[in-house]
Amino acid sequence: MKPVRLLAAALLIGFTAGASAQEMPGKEDVARITGGTYAVDPDHSQVVWTVDHMGFSPLTGIFGVASGTLVLDPKKPGEAKLDITIPISSLRVTSDGFAKHLAGPEFFDAEKFPTATFKSTKVTVNDDDATIEGDLTLHGVTKRVTLDAELFGAGVNPMSKVENIGFTASADIKRSDFGMGYAVPVVSDEVELDIVGAFTKQP
Repeated sequence: MKPVRLLAAALLIGFTAGASAQEMPGKEDVARITGGTYAVDPDHSQVVWTVDHMGFSPLTGIFGVASGTLVLDPKKPGEAKLDITIPISSLRVTSDGFAKHLAGPEFFDAEKFPTATFKSTKVTVNDDDATIEGDLTLHGVTKRVTLDAELFGAGVNPMSKVENIGFTASADIKRSDFGMGYAVPVVSDEVELDIVGAFTKQP
């Protein structure tokens, strides 16, 4: 083997060994949560929705750039408070034309209703899992929605030196409940929501 290849191989082996020796900063461990007020991390939080498109395929879109807070005391998790706002303009789908169609009056009517909000009303905790009941306001309509949530990880971010916590959650809603029943049932009324909530502790 040529010297250059030997050096490259040695560097690759060294890099791989070093990476494998490192641990993830976040772990699924409630004991790592110190409690307080946490702000939404807009770069790493997302809401993914999926509908059945005419029985041909699942159709998915994503919302991001969320804002809001989570107030959490690990000793009293049932008293947690979640308040989230998502701009409808953050919607990303398969094409610009489709995004414009969804933002129009037949669906989200983003000009008239520029945000969606979720405010928790009851939190029930079982170990690392939680049921979060709250009011979802979408398209000018408020309905009670239940999220099935699970702790994904907690710890100190080595870059920011700030405590981070992350959760995953899921829920099912009917878009007709929010006045967006266009094309039902050809496009499913049922919407699956898969949510990633990332939060950073505030001073």
